[in-house]
Amino acid sequence: MGVALFWLLPEIAAELTWPGALAWTLGGAAGLALIDRFVYPVCPACSHSHQHVKCETRLHGFAVPLLIAASIHSVLDGWIAASARDVVVIAPALVMAIGFHKAPEGFALGVIARASLASRAAAFAWCAATQAGVLAGAAMQATMAPHLPAGSLYKLLGLAAGSFFYLGGHAVDGELRRSGPAPAFWPALTGVAGSSVLRFFIS
Repeated sequence: MGVALFWLLPEIAAELTWPGALAWTLGGAAGLALIDRFVYPVCPACSHSHQHVKCETRLHGFAVPLLIAASIHSVLDGWIAASARDVVVIAPALVMAIGFHKAPEGFALGVIARASLASRAAAFAWCAATQAGVLAGAAMQATMAPHLPAGSLYKLLGLAAGSFFYLGGHAVDGELRRSGPAPAFWPALTGVAGSSVLRFFIS
């Protein structure tokens, strides 16, 4: 949320104006909210209701939707990271944000995949294939972006910023319900503050 607020939005607004930047950001958040509500939950582990009592694996039947969703997510990560090279001011923060979140994401994906699949080797192979989507997304951006209309990069970044806001809000809301205000807001505020300080020094 801090990266979206202090890095992405000002850069997008410089190209699309503030109304345009806010419109595309709201569109990204709304799109992800609709996917979360009607297509597939952005936090599948929080929403899964499958009965596992008689299953051979603890999360039997969960691997396919999880890996599909994670693959799409990885492709978008790669596209956004590759897009950042054309926007010099936000490139360091955006690539850092994507890189930092890939470590806990990969760990969580591995744990869930291992509980969903019969063997450790299968879980590792599928997780590696899923994370390779980052490279596919970067390659797609490199080949397709030059043929997109002017301003498309900033519109895509607006959608990305909206998704960052939605995911951040989703995480804070979930922690608020589980643990109360302090555990929910202090880490979030620390992250936002860190993003703003980093923006100040790089500027």
